[in-house]
Amino acid sequence: MNKGPVLVVLAAGMGSRYGGLKQIDAVGCQGEAILDFSLYDAWKAGFRTAVIIIKKAIEADFMTYVGERLKKCPLEIRYAYQELDSLLPEGVAIPEGRTKPWGTTHAVLCAREAIDGAPFAVVNSDDYYGQSAFQTIYDALKVAQDGAFYDYCMVGYRLGNTVTEHGSVARGICKVDENDCLTEIQERTRIEKYPGGIHFTEDGEHWVEVPADTTVSMNMWGFTPSFLDEAQARFPDFLKTAANPAKAEYFLPLAVEALLTAGKARVKVLHSADRWFGVTYAADKPQVIQALADLTAQGKYPRGLWER
Repeated sequence: MNKGPVLVVLAAGMGSRYGGLKQIDAVGCQGEAILDFSLYDAWKAGFRTAVIIIKKAIEADFMTYVGERLKKCPLEIRYAYQELDSLLPEGVAIPEGRTKPWGTTHAVLCAREAIDGAPFAVVNSDDYYGQSAFQTIYDALKVAQDGAFYDYCMVGYRLGNTVTEHGSVARGICKVDENDCLTEIQERTRIEKYPGGIHFTEDGEHWVEVPADTTVSMNMWGFTPSFLDEAQARFPDFLKTAANPAKAEYFLPLAVEALLTAGKARVKVLHSADRWFGVTYAADKPQVIQALADLTAQGKYPRGLWER
C-alpha cells in the first residue's frame, strides 16, 4: 500500500533579513504564525503528516511559541534537525568561517528518516501559498509514480504576485514548455521591484529585466522518494565543487536543474494565480496580518485554527 503524501516544512532559517525568527512570529488573530495557516491548508487538502525542519539553536523558542500550540493540530507532527555538520561525508571539513547549514536540499535530506519513504511536498515556513496550492499539489502527489522519468511537480506563481515592496527576494526563475513541464530553473537571490518593473542582479551592478508574468518557484515542490536518493548522491560533489565554500547553498532548484539536465526527471508545473505574501522583511508583517485577518473575516479560516 502506498504511503500518503507527507508535508515537509523548511523552518530552520535564522531570518537574517527579517531580524528575528520569522517562522514563529505571530500574524494570525489568535497568535498563529504563517506556518499554522500552511498546516491548516495542508490538513484540509488531505495531508495527515507534517515534518518540520528546525535547528537545535531555535528549538526552545520554536517549541514554546509554535510547538506547544501544534499539539492541538490534527496532523501528525514530526521534527527533523538541520545542522551545519549534518550528513557531511567522511573527510569533508566545515569551511573556515561557515556558520549556516547547506541550504534547502540539505534541509530536506536531513528529514529523510521522518519522511519515511512517502511522496512529499516541500514548503517554506514563512511563505503563504494559498489554499488551492496545497490541494493541487496533494492531488498530484497522490498519483505520482516514477516511470521513464522521475515524476515530480512544482507549484508555479507569477513573479508579479510574489515580490515585496520592502527589498529583494530570492526566486527560482522558470522556463516551461507547451506541456507545462519545467525545462529550466535558475535560482536568483536578488530580485527587486523598481518604478519601471522587476529586475534582478547577480553582482549588484548589472540588472536584468524580468517580466511580471514570468513563472517562478516559491519552493513548493512535490517529490517522490527518488529525489532523496539523487540529492544525497550529488551532495558530495556539490561540497567539492562549490565556488564559495563558506557561503554556497545546495538549493532545491540546483538539485532539480541537475536532474532535468541529466534527463532523469520530469517536473509538472502546477500554476497558481494566488497572490503570495510572506515575512521576508519586518516591514512586510502588517500587510500579512491584514491579509490573514481579511481571509478570516471572509470565513476561509476559523478564528483560532486549532481550537476544538
